[in-house]
Amino acid sequence: MEDWLRFSVCFWHTFRGTGADPFGFPTLHRPWEDGSDSMENAKRRLRAAFEFFTKLGVKYWTFHDRDIAPEGNDLAETNKNLDEVVDLAVKLQEETGMKLLWGTCNLFANPRYMNGAATNPDAHIVAHAAAQVKKGLEVTKRLGGRNFVFWGGREGYHTILNTDVLAELSHMANFFKMAVAHKKKIGFSGQFLLEPKPKEPTKHQYDYDAMTVIGFLKHFGLDKDFKLNIEPNHTTLAGHGYEHDVVMASAFGMLGSIDSNTGSPDLGWDTDQFPMDVKNCTMVMKTVLEMGGLTPGGLNFDCKVRRESTDLEDMFISHVGAMDAFARGLKNAAKLRQEGVLTRLVKERYLSFSSGIGAKIAKGAATMEECEEYILQKGEPKAASGKQEKYEAILNHYV
Repeated sequence: MEDWLRFSVCFWHTFRGTGADPFGFPTLHRPWEDGSDSMENAKRRLRAAFEFFTKLGVKYWTFHDRDIAPEGNDLAETNKNLDEVVDLAVKLQEETGMKLLWGTCNLFANPRYMNGAATNPDAHIVAHAAAQVKKGLEVTKRLGGRNFVFWGGREGYHTILNTDVLAELSHMANFFKMAVAHKKKIGFSGQFLLEPKPKEPTKHQYDYDAMTVIGFLKHFGLDKDFKLNIEPNHTTLAGHGYEHDVVMASAFGMLGSIDSNTGSPDLGWDTDQFPMDVKNCTMVMKTVLEMGGLTPGGLNFDCKVRRESTDLEDMFISHVGAMDAFARGLKNAAKLRQEGVLTRLVKERYLSFSSGIGAKIAKGAATMEECEEYILQKGEPKAASGKQEKYEAILNHYV
C-alpha cells in the first residue's frame, strides 16, 4: 500500500496556520512558536515539523519558500535567509530519511503581487517573480524535490475592464518557458506541475480547472513540460464533482500529483478540510490504480485543522484519519478493479465502437456520407438506458 499511498504533509497549513479567519483572531497557539518572524523561530518551527513528520510516519513533505524562511529587506537578504533554513532542512532530511515531494514559491501573499505575479501588468514585478522562482527551483533541487508546483492564486482578474487577457496569458506562458529553461540549465529532474483553481483570491483565475489548464499548456506548447497537481477542493469550487479533475487530467496523461483535501460544496470558498469521505477517496484511488500510480507525485495533505480543533493531538488525528480514509479507498478500488464489474459494464456500453461504423468513427476514419448511408440502411437508432442507479448501487456495494 505504501507504494500507492505516497502521503505528504504540507508545511504551510500544518506549521504556519493559526486558525485566524476574516471574523476571528488566531486560536492555534503552538509551543514552538514565539510569535516572531525571526530566523530562530523559523528554525525551531522546522525542527518541530520534522519531529511531527517522523512521529506520524509519512515519508514526504511540501513547502512554499516563504513558509520556511522570512523575507528580508531585499532579494539578496531573502535568498540568504532561505539558504540558511534550507541548510537545516537538508540536515534534517538526512537525519530522518524524509523526502521532499515538491517545493513551490509563494507568489500571492506579498503586496507586490496584488495584481498578479507572472500576469502582473508591471514588468518589474514579473521579473521579481521570475527571480523568486529561480531561487525556488534551486533550493528544491538541492533538497531532492520530486516535483515543483506553480499555483497562480493571483493570476487572474477582478474586472475585465482593466485587463488585457491575451497579454497576461502570453506573459504567463513565457514565464513558464523561462522556468523550463532554468530547470534544464541547473539539471533539475523533477516534474513541473500546474495547479488549477477557478477563483479565490481573484474573481476569475486563469487556471480555472483541469481542461482549461490542459488547453492552455497545449496552446502554448508547454504540455510536454508540465503535468497537473489536482486539488479536489478546487475542483468542487469550479462546480464539478470531487473526482472530476483527477479523472480528466488522468485521461489525457496529465495527472502528476494530488493535493488530497476536501471542501464543503454548500459553501462558496476553499475550506481545505481533511478528506474523510471514503467514497471520494475510493474514486480517486480507482483513477490512480488505473493509471499505474502517481510517482513521482503523491497524496499531499493540503489541509488545515478547523480553528476549533486546538489541541496538538488534533494535528495527528486529522492526518491519521485522512490516511485511513485513503487506505480504505485504495482497498475498495483494488477490489472494484479486481472483480471488474463496473469495467465490464462500461465496456459493454461502448461496444458499438468496436466494429463497423463505430470502429471507423473511433479511429477518425468515417465520413459524413458514410454515416448518412449507414442510417439510411439501418434506420432510427434505439436509445439505451444509461443505468446510472445501477452503477451507483454497485459502487455502494464496494464502499
